[in-house]
Amino acid sequence: MTSGKRMTRRRFLATTAVTSAATLAPPYIRSAHAAGSLSIGFWDHWVPGANDTLTKLCNEWAATEKVDVKIDYITSQGEKLQLTIVAESQAKSGHDILQFPNWMASDQAKNLVPVDDIMSVALKNNGSATSVVEYLGKVDDHWVAVPATTGSQLKGPCGRIDLLQKYAGLDVLKMYPGPGGKPDKALQDQWTWDAFLVAAEKCFKGGNPFGLGFGQTTDSVDWIGALFHAYGAQLVDAKGNITVKSDAVKQVLEYAQKLVRVVPPDVFAWDDASNNKYLISGQGSLIMNPPSAWAVAKRDNLKVAEQCWTFPSPQGPKGRFAPGLPFYLGTWRWSKNIPAAKSLLAHLSERSSIERLVAASGGYDIPGFSGLRDFKTWAEVGPPTGTVYNYPPRADQIVSIAAAPAPVRIANQIYTQATMTKMIAKCTQGGESIDKAIGWAASELEGFMRT
Repeated sequence: MTSGKRMTRRRFLATTAVTSAATLAPPYIRSAHAAGSLSIGFWDHWVPGANDTLTKLCNEWAATEKVDVKIDYITSQGEKLQLTIVAESQAKSGHDILQFPNWMASDQAKNLVPVDDIMSVALKNNGSATSVVEYLGKVDDHWVAVPATTGSQLKGPCGRIDLLQKYAGLDVLKMYPGPGGKPDKALQDQWTWDAFLVAAEKCFKGGNPFGLGFGQTTDSVDWIGALFHAYGAQLVDAKGNITVKSDAVKQVLEYAQKLVRVVPPDVFAWDDASNNKYLISGQGSLIMNPPSAWAVAKRDNLKVAEQCWTFPSPQGPKGRFAPGLPFYLGTWRWSKNIPAAKSLLAHLSERSSIERLVAASGGYDIPGFSGLRDFKTWAEVGPPTGTVYNYPPRADQIVSIAAAPAPVRIANQIYTQATMTKMIAKCTQGGESIDKAIGWAASELEGFMRT
């Protein structure tokens, strides 16, 4: 993902705006009223009020297309959204449109209506999809779902400006300033995983540790996956070969052994809400999370929110990897109103719709298209103003997801089973050697190959 060439993009959008309406032709877009009814299941957003804008967008579309829309917001807590997807796929009945977290769109590919027609227009108007979005959204060279704006996120550092400066001497505002500021390239180059460890040690000694989860839910798996990528540590390569027995994997596990000594002792039991609560409470100097923790702190603990600053992940020997978690919107093949479903999916993929959704989430939502990184929301929301300006991936950041580039079927199991965090637990909490933890992982991966 990049942020550059704004003028070129504007000129491109200006020239394509006139043609896009013709490209989005019947029977899918702006038809002579799709009519009928449409049942939709969206992910229930963490950010207060974000669902309201999505509902409004759907209702506006429904009024134009004369469609009766019913919307359910389904929480991901307790894996309710995931369970809904599985239940509907087995029953071949349910919502016409459903939101799919990360791996589940590709997992349900055979049950979803291909959306190459929608994506061809969206890609022309919004810029290329990030590699992670394509990795999870295309199967056999066909798009099986469209990138959803709501829910799609990055999990880079959200740190306390005051505590990082006080304990670690880290000036995040100078390193990654807000809009109009001049970034300090030297400080950015020094922002490595080694520097991250030093800062974590200093904040721990100061009494405000980094709140880094090492559990088995997505927040933990995502940031640890980026750490593995930064060192080139793959468990399985793109061809499906097991590659866990490598020096790079050993290096990550050795690093993790040092890091776990300077984080809260209960982090191996943390879920996706734990790091948010830790920051909002005022205890944490830094977490790896989307801006939802800041958004809630703005409501519940303003003094903490005023000191929050989101910025890119540290870099490792293989680059600076941003932990990504894309969501998708798909239509079941058994939907009774596929034309209307496709029309709404296209409407939600338009730049104007996406910009409203980003604004409603306070900048939490990251569009899956590289050309949509210039929305004013990221520059304007606060306090402090610019707090999420550096949240969208730009410049040298590589958006990743844990377990890639393994074939998606295998990567899904590595991710879902939290193989990486379990390896760390074994050689830190379990008293096992690094070699034994790697041997355990190799055996697990062999089992994944057979299923």
